[in-house]
Amino acid sequence: MKNEPSWFSHWPTGVPKHINYPNTPLQKILTKTAENYPKRTAITCNEREISYSQLETLSNKFANSLIKLGVNKGDRVALFLPNIPPFIISYFGALKAGAVVTAISPLHREREVEYQLADSSADTIVTLDSTLPIIQNVKQKTQLKNIITTSLQDYSSQPETSTPTLNTLSFKALIDESSEKTLKVQLNPAEDLAALQYTGGTTGISKGAMLTHTNLVSNAIAFAAWIKGTPTQETFLTALPLFHIYGMTTSMTVPISLAAKMILIPKFDPQKIMQTIQNQKVTVFCGVPTMYSTLIANPELNKYNLTSIRVCISGASPLPPQVQKRFMEVTGGFLAEGYGLTEASPVTHCTPVDKSMRTVKVGSIGLPLPDTEAQIVDLETGKPLNVDKVGELAVKGPQVMKGYWNKPTETSLVMHEEWLLTGDIARMDSNGYFYITDRKKDLIKYKDYSVYPREIEDVLYEHPAVKLCAVIGKPDAFAGEIPKAYIVLKDGALSSEKEIMTFANDKVAPYKAIREIEFRQELPLSGAGKVLKLQLKANI
Repeated sequence: MKNEPSWFSHWPTGVPKHINYPNTPLQKILTKTAENYPKRTAITCNEREISYSQLETLSNKFANSLIKLGVNKGDRVALFLPNIPPFIISYFGALKAGAVVTAISPLHREREVEYQLADSSADTIVTLDSTLPIIQNVKQKTQLKNIITTSLQDYSSQPETSTPTLNTLSFKALIDESSEKTLKVQLNPAEDLAALQYTGGTTGISKGAMLTHTNLVSNAIAFAAWIKGTPTQETFLTALPLFHIYGMTTSMTVPISLAAKMILIPKFDPQKIMQTIQNQKVTVFCGVPTMYSTLIANPELNKYNLTSIRVCISGASPLPPQVQKRFMEVTGGFLAEGYGLTEASPVTHCTPVDKSMRTVKVGSIGLPLPDTEAQIVDLETGKPLNVDKVGELAVKGPQVMKGYWNKPTETSLVMHEEWLLTGDIARMDSNGYFYITDRKKDLIKYKDYSVYPREIEDVLYEHPAVKLCAVIGKPDAFAGEIPKAYIVLKDGALSSEKEIMTFANDKVAPYKAIREIEFRQELPLSGAGKVLKLQLKANI
């Protein structure tokens, strides 16, 4: 075929290049799975299991409760919850009521929660009883009408708690008292929003990405095909936070589309993660580099059998090659680096999950997903660049957002016709594989040179004592900026600034050399496990 993208000649076996996506609302994915596999376990959390039939019924009941409370089509329903069953029940219940979900990080403070509630104009929120004080303190500055409280025990263990606080509603009581009849809310999947998903705000003010039902359905189906998920045969470790679009799609919607079992992990704990993988025979685990590096650095690692893992995906930030190699050695599974962003629902690229390609292209985010186009454009002119030229990554596909909520100017800066400018610096090789060089805003300008932090971080991760690291540009009167590294050492490991600096600087050009190292007990991380470089820069 003429004009085929270069990556088609290296397309993974068994994955369609184009998919006929159903023109259906996102919640129909759950309904269809519940109809076909009603007794299949959908959720395992602590001491409880919930089947797909039960999940369908619970979400129906919650949807009816919302409608009874006055929630109308298009209204925003906020979820301020960790990875517990009420998150998934509320999520699909809100969609069935025709509402738009806006998920808030449970780690957010009052100022951040107030901003998202006010900006989204959410009138209903589901929150933990333990985080209720935050909501009560900001309520008067928002449009909230309904506050629904749940607990870590609801649908997770016995006994459950359902005692409402003054001026709030009990999540479990609402469901217990509600009808389970199927609702019929008319939606236009291509136009109506399913989620108002806020960007991390790590590079500026957080913005609400308007994601339609079609955006989220297409991305889930394409990703499920990419990882070659087998219906009813997969067990997903849902350790990524579900409030984040990465976890929401890859660890909730995708497993539901495959009638897979989801093992919910409310809080990342290396010991519990390894124990869960072993006991539950986990086959798919989507995570971030900090998760994988923490696991392989754990002194108890060899006590657990992790060989049930078939495939793991790493996203949100660059995957250090040493971490990738070691994790695959330990599990025998395939750890593929992927790429995405909130504005694209989120996945746009991933390394092919193919046993015939066990030697991965180190440092590559792989190929575009089915029906996704990608190109490298000039940072100044926006014109497409040739192979191996470095520029900004632009993507186009059915998963790309409608725009930013109430921010037409910001939308126009990143959306050029149907193309989304990602803000990431990248290149494409002759085989169509893409490589992220760095964030455009993380670029270090040392004199007249451009220094990409990721390159230095990959070198640092080769050092046996380094557990976590981050490199930023520190202002310098002479050079403009100098590379400064923040490092967390592995438990029990010893090293010095001089020793690590010599180790790293011997492997890079002189202008890329680290000029300063600061050792820390931990690095600031977002709820998705991404190092918050903005916080590091703010404290220089």
